[in-house]
Amino acid sequence: MAQTPDNSGKKVRVEAMFNDIAPRYDFLNHFLSLGIDIRWRKKVRRLIAPIQPKQILDVATGTGDLAIELARLKPEKITGVDIAANMLEIGKEKVVAKKLESTIELLPGDSENLPFENNSFDAVTVAFGVRNFEHLQKGLKEMYRVMRPGGMVAILEFSKPKAFPFRQIYNFYFKYILPGLGRMVSKNEEAYTYLPESVSAFPEDLAFINELKKAGYSATSQKRLTMGIATLYTATKK
Repeated sequence: MAQTPDNSGKKVRVEAMFNDIAPRYDFLNHFLSLGIDIRWRKKVRRLIAPIQPKQILDVATGTGDLAIELARLKPEKITGVDIAANMLEIGKEKVVAKKLESTIELLPGDSENLPFENNSFDAVTVAFGVRNFEHLQKGLKEMYRVMRPGGMVAILEFSKPKAFPFRQIYNFYFKYILPGLGRMVSKNEEAYTYLPESVSAFPEDLAFINELKKAGYSATSQKRLTMGIATLYTATKK
């Protein structure tokens, strides 16, 4: 069982780390995942498409990849929030390049203190950001608060494969190869050591489903992707 980490100061650490690697973040994401992360975001879009959301909130939006993918749903507005200013600046450049300024707005924002009214959004999404919350329950409850009744939350997060021998191969890559490649390209000593640590400590499967229920969500479900490398969790608000 993974030891519960000391999360004191985690928010400051995460903000500094992502600000530092921001210029190389997109390249590393696509390179280290062999482009699979792009397919995962498409699955998020397809999953929330049936509710035809008009107002979407993308929490921990980073450089806006998921927000840009969700723009294909033709909502009235997508609001992305993140604590890392450098990530947002790159995201804004991408939004302008794709001529999506009228649809997507990227703002500085803390997942644990969202600057929005109750029941403001039809859908709330997070891609690879929930494990970075300093206080998981506080962040989940804030997302619940700003989502309207009948709305859907979709959370895409890394997970740990279980099947032999893929689990063993993946663990070796994740713990020994990926951090070295990440450090070489990003020049950040911490970022890609933090990644396997944070994934290892994250409560996945039923443990995370229980966290969602504890925060008030209903109709919870999960779907493991690409042999368990990632998991897509969904839930609704009554």
